Amino acid sequence: MENALWGEVPVERQLTTRKVTLADIHGPGVIVMLHFAMPESLKLDRSSVFRIWWDDEQRPSVEVPLVDFFCDPDGVMERVDTAVVNKRRGWNAYFAMPFRRRARLELEHDGVGPASCYFYCLWRPLKTWDDRLAYFHACWRQEKLLLGRRDYIALQARGRGKFIGWNVTVRGLPPNDAGYPVDENAKFYVDDEREPSIELMGLEDAFGFSFGFPETANFFPYTGWAPFYKGAAAYRFFIHDSIPFQKSLRVAIGFGKREAPFFREIFSKPEFPLEFSSCCYWYQTEPHAPLPAVPRYRLRKPSPDADQLRALEARSAAARAAGLAVQCFLGHPDREDLWLADGYDCILEKGYRFYDTQNLWPQAPLKHCWASWEDLRIKLITPRRVSGLLRLYILDGDNFCGGRRQRIFVGRHDLGVFSDFVQGRWLEVRLTPEDTAFGEVPIRIENARDSANVVVSVIEFKPD
Repeated sequence: MENALWGEVPVERQLTTRKVTLADIHGPGVIVMLHFAMPESLKLDRSSVFRIWWDDEQRPSVEVPLVDFFCDPDGVMERVDTAVVNKRRGWNAYFAMPFRRRARLELEHDGVGPASCYFYCLWRPLKTWDDRLAYFHACWRQEKLLLGRRDYIALQARGRGKFIGWNVTVRGLPPNDAGYPVDENAKFYVDDEREPSIELMGLEDAFGFSFGFPETANFFPYTGWAPFYKGAAAYRFFIHDSIPFQKSLRVAIGFGKREAPFFREIFSKPEFPLEFSSCCYWYQTEPHAPLPAVPRYRLRKPSPDADQLRALEARSAAARAAGLAVQCFLGHPDREDLWLADGYDCILEKGYRFYDTQNLWPQAPLKHCWASWEDLRIKLITPRRVSGLLRLYILDGDNFCGGRRQRIFVGRHDLGVFSDFVQGRWLEVRLTPEDTAFGEVPIRIENARDSANVVVSVIEFKPD
């Protein structure tokens, strides 16, 4: 058994930085259960990424947002009941995961709010390794596309193995928020087939339902569905009917060749985009084809619907009217980058996001920040040789440990040491073409009080 994240484990197994090794096991062995815990009062979205490497491989065989791994896309499900994963104030998985020499499990938390607070892994040693055993794999994708023009690709695997399941979400996006069709098909191309030898006709049928998804959520052992924002989330496990492949497997969702033409016509129009996400599970021999990299936090969040988009546009319009190229509310759970002009970005390189869900900052004007226990590092991306005014808002919302104390550097500028900012404080520094000569400006905030952490809540940049 391996434990991590909880305060009783060694500090290197706690999430004191963005990444933590949850378990590092030497085999041969087989993992039989994974458990992640979460307090009732907190919510976890796609802010954490779960990875597994087998036998010292260079690329992970599992790379998935943690909640999506458990058929809980974006963490919106109160409860999930399947034969191999479940959730109810905690997430559990029962996939058998054999390994020959080594299993290394990692969690990276780069999103808003807390991460899972406790983890354990149950495994048992194997006396000998059987070459007939295959390695467990899982990958995640999300894409906005016009389904009438091309299919959504959920998986492209190479090697010998078997497909054992997937979970999928589908949503209609603005400008029309027109819902989603269920007339597309699930297609499985085995061993470089040009046409799928397995094609499940009708998305709801592919997940065990018919004539649309039912009115209420259903969680069966191997199939199920639930509402997902204004769309649908569904899962299907092929435990007793896995799909074998000898060379390759491609899994897609798209309209069938004989589908009514008006579906392709409608969903080829730019005003009818769809957004899919998926987590696929399969076993295969190594080596495996590289998995699609999971993007950083704000790019893996579900796209905003029409109502959310209107609210964001109203806020960004105010920033544009003020002449800002950057306005980021760091750690805000809805949208950190309220406004980023073309050519600008703000990237968290070292640290974590915090949003006050427990009213720890009761009098503070804001409830969010980026923070670090050591030094917080941020990269501001700009066009080359632009000049303007950079503003940082620092806020010690709870007077933590008698008050935070931090030293701030912006590129070559030492802004000094700051304390006593319980009421919040704006700092300003003028950036010159020399500061932005390489198109990026490093921001570093060093901790000057060991018992506390360092924070920054807002970053704004107004070019000249």
